[in-house]
Amino acid sequence: MRMLADFFPEFADKLDEMDTLYGEKRLIDEKTYQFICFALSIKARSKPCVLKHFRGALEAGASVKELSYILALVMREAAGADDCWTHDVLGDWKEILKGNVNCGCET
Repeated sequence: MRMLADFFPEFADKLDEMDTLYGEKRLIDEKTYQFICFALSIKARSKPCVLKHFRGALEAGASVKELSYILALVMREAAGADDCWTHDVLGDWKEILKGNVNCGCET
């Protein structure tokens, strides 16, 4: 955001406006909001956001045990999605072994 604020402040301002609007129109409680943001932050691999929403969830009444459950849930769902995706990609593994699949990455 720092670069956006410096070189495209209008866009950064609109993001701030979206945050404000979303906060005003939120239909879920703060703890649920923090849980969702914590999970998304883990998946997005955003250290500042993980820390922010971990703390935010605690402040909203969450326990470390609940946050550990959310962490485990994200890890499990990510593993399942990775497993399904990889099996889809490698579904023709016998053809790959025969050299009949082009990855499009040859130079």
